[in-house]
Amino acid sequence: MTSRTFALLALFMVQLLYGLNFTFAKSLINDGFMQSSALVFFRVSGATILFWIVGEFFPKEKIDVKDYLKFFYASIFGVVINMLFFLRGLELTTPIHAAAIVSITPIVILLLSSYYLKEKVTRLKIVGVILAFAGALVLSIYGKSLRAGDNVFFGNMLIMINVVSYSIYIIMIKKLTVKYHPFTFIKWLFLFGTFLVLPFSYFQIEVIDWDSFDTYATGSLVFVVVGATFGTYLLNPLALRTLRASTVGIFIYLQPVIAAIFAVAMGVDTIGIVKITAAILIFSGVYLVTKKPKLQT
Repeated sequence: MTSRTFALLALFMVQLLYGLNFTFAKSLINDGFMQSSALVFFRVSGATILFWIVGEFFPKEKIDVKDYLKFFYASIFGVVINMLFFLRGLELTTPIHAAAIVSITPIVILLLSSYYLKEKVTRLKIVGVILAFAGALVLSIYGKSLRAGDNVFFGNMLIMINVVSYSIYIIMIKKLTVKYHPFTFIKWLFLFGTFLVLPFSYFQIEVIDWDSFDTYATGSLVFVVVGATFGTYLLNPLALRTLRASTVGIFIYLQPVIAAIFAVAMGVDTIGIVKITAAILIFSGVYLVTKKPKLQT
């Protein structure tokens, strides 16, 4: 398996985990097990413990003192703002709406990477972005969920802020992935993040009724921490070591498809010709953007 193939598989797994996360996280919050900021704390602190434990099995790298400040800033955008606004927005909107809005992330990343990272924007990539974005729009406009949000408009705005913050994070860590192994800086990002989100989460943690947790709620929490946080934040930097930031971003278009399919499987949504058409557009766009040019070495 080539490094590019592994990177593409890693990206697909990231979107699979994120796609499932929309339903699991939404259930934990809206079914009253815990509030959104409390869930953020458990996501960040739980993943921090896992990253530092697993990091002990990897070679130690010397970190430039000046890079710790970069880790801190990346933690603000990629962990704190990203997760706090995402889960609060998800609490107020629906899983499919949130997934559709998240799918515009590649547009933001493409713009940022072309400016800051000087990545070349090819015609093929532009066509792919347009196709995938069209599919995301179809899901956003026509895709509906049986689970209504409390304030869909405000929730969608919070998800939009999450999108911009996550895009900035992807650009910030691109150069770090070249300099360090992902475990070297991810564990620091989450350690900083744990302390930064605690003030927003403390009072919500105090009121959690742990006796109310059933098997599904416990399994959902484990999945959110281990799969949708530890797994995704590990795999994304590994992919960034090989692929362009804009290519990593385009895979986010898979999230609405995966989220919709899982919502149907869980009985909270239905599927029809509209969603099938959207899925075809999204997968076609992903293929075009990730297709390696013949002259590229």
